[in-house]
Amino acid sequence: MCIAVFMWQAHPLYPFLLLLNRDEYYTRPTKPLEWWEGGEILGGRDEMAGGTWLACSRDGKVAFLTNFRELQSIPQAQSRGDLPVRFLKVLTLDSYSCKCARNISLIVVHHRHFRSKKNPTDFAEEFVKEAHQYNGFNLILTDIQSKTMVYITNRPEEGKSFVTEVSPGIHVLTNARLDSPWPKAQRLGNNFRELLDKYGEGELPTKEMVEKLMRDTTKDEHGLLPGIFPPEREYNTSSIFIDTESPLGRYGTRSTSALFVKTTGEVDFYEKHLEKDSWEEETVTFFIEKR
Repeated sequence: MCIAVFMWQAHPLYPFLLLLNRDEYYTRPTKPLEWWEGGEILGGRDEMAGGTWLACSRDGKVAFLTNFRELQSIPQAQSRGDLPVRFLKVLTLDSYSCKCARNISLIVVHHRHFRSKKNPTDFAEEFVKEAHQYNGFNLILTDIQSKTMVYITNRPEEGKSFVTEVSPGIHVLTNARLDSPWPKAQRLGNNFRELLDKYGEGELPTKEMVEKLMRDTTKDEHGLLPGIFPPEREYNTSSIFIDTESPLGRYGTRSTSALFVKTTGEVDFYEKHLEKDSWEEETVTFFIEKR
């Protein structure tokens, strides 16, 4: 299911800050936080479909994704986890040179890597033409260097655009549209603001925020549930941190990520993930490479 709270261009030390829970079946194979794509993309990875729910690039682009809760689905739909990867993807161009000696032809392949120059808006405007090929999704695309963030959904409100520029401030993304007033979303947003008030404009403690905000097991009252899935299923997934049994096996929060970007260009990417019934931690720190 997944839920995320993030702050955009609203803090003197952190132009971007994100906390995200990834909810999934425990049997789905997953790689934890690491560098991939030749050391250009950092994130966890879904080993079944090859995509991701959250990742960033060395040049300061970030993409994260949640599914849209709905009853109907496209049986042969494209994998939604590919969307963040497509935005962050590093292009590889191959050039070839031939050299002949003693009637032997040698082919030398030169690999040249190019980071995509498309900003979130450019990518979004091109992508919406094929958005119908996917089951319902919410996608946030961010470029720290250009101070650009857009929200894309293929389940917009009637008459509204597929693509919306995200305003500065605090936002919560669940399995409905951005900032939809689901009780768990409001609970997370309120708790986030309270913690910010505690620390003011100073440094923010990553692990404390993860534990206090993203490990909350409080469930909603039945009368407040969205009423899309059966009541028992919605009740068991109405908490910010989920751990439940389902007909398809154990389901719940497999990982919590915290991505903090500072005005200095320093990026701290923290992940706490479940590994064989044990919670493991990993932190990767790097500085955004200017384009």
